[in-house]
Amino acid sequence: MPGGGVTLHATSDVNRVEAPVTMKAYMMCAFAAFGGIFFGYDSGYINGVTGSKVFIESIMGPGPADQVLSSSKNSLITSILSAGTFFGALIAGDLADTIGRRMTIIAGCGVYIVGCVLQVCHREGLGLIVSGRLIAGFGVGFVSAIIILYMSEICPRKVRGTLVSGYQFCITIGLMLASCVNYATEKYPGRSSYQIPIALQFAWGVILATGLFFLPDSPRYFVKKGDIARARDTLSRLRGQPASSEYVEDELAEIVANHEFEMRAIPQTGYWGSWYACFTGGLRKSNSNLRKTILGTSLQMMQQWTGVNFIFYYSTPFLKSTGAIENTFLMSMVFTIINVGSTPLSFYTMERVGRRPLLIWGALGMFICQMIVAIVGVTVGFNKTHLEDGVSVANNISAVNAQVAFIAIYIFWFASTWGPGAWVVIGEIFPLPIRSRGVALSTASNWLWNTIIAVITPYMVAPDRGNLKSHVFWVWGGLCGTCFVYAYLLIPETKGLTLEQVDQMMEETTPRTSAAWKPTRTFASEMGMAGTGKVSPDEHTEKIA
Repeated sequence: MPGGGVTLHATSDVNRVEAPVTMKAYMMCAFAAFGGIFFGYDSGYINGVTGSKVFIESIMGPGPADQVLSSSKNSLITSILSAGTFFGALIAGDLADTIGRRMTIIAGCGVYIVGCVLQVCHREGLGLIVSGRLIAGFGVGFVSAIIILYMSEICPRKVRGTLVSGYQFCITIGLMLASCVNYATEKYPGRSSYQIPIALQFAWGVILATGLFFLPDSPRYFVKKGDIARARDTLSRLRGQPASSEYVEDELAEIVANHEFEMRAIPQTGYWGSWYACFTGGLRKSNSNLRKTILGTSLQMMQQWTGVNFIFYYSTPFLKSTGAIENTFLMSMVFTIINVGSTPLSFYTMERVGRRPLLIWGALGMFICQMIVAIVGVTVGFNKTHLEDGVSVANNISAVNAQVAFIAIYIFWFASTWGPGAWVVIGEIFPLPIRSRGVALSTASNWLWNTIIAVITPYMVAPDRGNLKSHVFWVWGGLCGTCFVYAYLLIPETKGLTLEQVDQMMEETTPRTSAAWKPTRTFASEMGMAGTGKVSPDEHTEKIA
């Protein structure tokens, strides 16, 4: 084992001073957040591509000027990426524990690039565009699942919420870039109107993969593998401190001690045993693995239930059908700009206000906005449009504009609360032995519900199908109300705690009392490492074997 004979020295003080957060640490974590560009751009560009006349003709064949994709084809093309991402996220959990967090993300970039190439080669029919989006989805699944895990494990606790929120910020930038590119290429001649938005995906994969070659892997991954020397060296790089620094020794000892404690509590036997461990502990124990897995997967489900991807996937055709918005591509771009501008608020509030209050009040704000959109729409707004020469015309343009305004306010609430908050929490609640698989399951849940919503939404709002019009906002509003109740009852406060202290907090409190919890012990002191220097890399390897 590398580094044999090196010992750990730690203090038992739970309030010990941590290493100052360096600009280098900020930049490393900020670059890792760049992976959100994948998620955002892939979610956003398809909104414009499926509205491109040339693309529609390549799928449906020549037709009238106002021809649109059929509900079934629109549903398939939009949702197939999310289906691939669901399976990619599940696979990534295993890879992250085998080849490391960093290499799993790099592998995801490679798979993603292959999918991009297939999509660019699309000429007609569904074959290449569907297979390309499916393969790209596997790559996005790798990245979206492990980026959160990687960032949570390398970020200093004081700014972890802020930096992990940067992932959601990059998602919003990806959405905005996609919308801007769609708007700019809308009237390009020939296939370039849809090939340029598709081809730009290639750049995101190359940039992230190249940059990650120069970043270290997670110190917690090395501890999990029993390589204490490399874990120490990595912490030294991340914290900007000498390897022999007391700051580095304290943090490393706590990570090692927590891992040994959890390995005793979560016995794992082989491949399936480690997956089984995600579902042990029952429902009554507040810190059981099963409850944490349910919390992580349900939280990501709730984020999708807010209905935000209805806006970003289908806003162009939906706004067009209102009869009041002349340039729907431009309006969709405005929505994404609001999304980008609102997310940085969470950089401050995530650490000052906390995760739990943001999710509670964010859900309430979204609920109110969705209800107003629904009420205005069914009384005097969108639902009162009429047809003139086959084109929708609004009876009350002011009412429809009011609906659009409250949709924009709803996006503000989502972007500043549930957008980043859900990702931050799932990166914090799982113990190290099951963290990669727990985050992978949670991310897979996000993509599963993303897929379901992408599949069913065209049938909900298409004129020849459900034709819900503004009634669809009763659905999203009701679900936002459910999110409010869910957050109040089930979300714990993890602000200001190390990942190891989150385990203690969930063991000793309930979600509604978690904000007042303060650490009173360290794992290092309980495991006999505090100030003794007893644990060497070889001893740690024997303990976790």
